[in-house]
Amino acid sequence: MTKYSKQIFQIIEHSRDHMTAEEIFQQLRNIYPTVVRATVYNNLHRLWEAGSIRKVVLEGQPDRYDRMERHDHLICKQCGKLSDVTLTDLTQQLEAQLGMPILSYDLKMTYLCETCQAKQEAERNDV
Repeated sequence: MTKYSKQIFQIIEHSRDHMTAEEIFQQLRNIYPTVVRATVYNNLHRLWEAGSIRKVVLEGQPDRYDRMERHDHLICKQCGKLSDVTLTDLTQQLEAQLGMPILSYDLKMTYLCETCQAKQEAERNDV
């Protein structure tokens, strides 16, 4: 692991914000002011391919990067807020249904966050 990939890994491991490559780049520049974006993208790709980090793909948004600790995600359909949620591991149930071993799964559930629910309710009351 290079000094950049080690630091990128540390940034992701200590964050709970599901950072984009650009956000990681900005944080890394605080430590290594001469780092370039390509270095960040290349190292993120290598870390993801090695299974050291997770890539969270959301339609219409930049990819986000996350730690490997077992958890799932809630995504607000309105504002795009991404939150962690820890559910019972479904691996054994999924394997039984499929009849084959699976390496991992990525569960993303869509909902309306409290802020967006409140906005919707306020709009209904204004009509």
